Amino acid sequence: MSIEAKVKSILQKALDIKPGEIVPGAKLDESLGIDSTEMVEISVAIKKEFGIPLKDNELKKSQSLVEIVKLLESKLETADEDSGSCGPSRGCGH
Repeated sequence: MSIEAKVKSILQKALDIKPGEIVPGAKLDESLGIDSTEMVEISVAIKKEFGIPLKDNELKKSQSLVEIVKLLESKLETADEDSGSCGPSRGCGH
């Protein structure tokens, strides 16, 4: 399942909406009426689903599904680079 599909699923569950109601480029607060409490719930669900740290306000800065996906891709890419590299400080012997 793609990052976008996972985020859409989280939004659907948190907001009890249909998939077609989520428009990738639309501002979530305007198009879906997301309030701050719902955004916290979505943030917690995203943290659990992807296993990445998010600061409290990072998702609030993301205005659309596309922006959330880009943020998560960036975070996941950074996490992969951090865990996937093998250097002297990691003690892997290469």
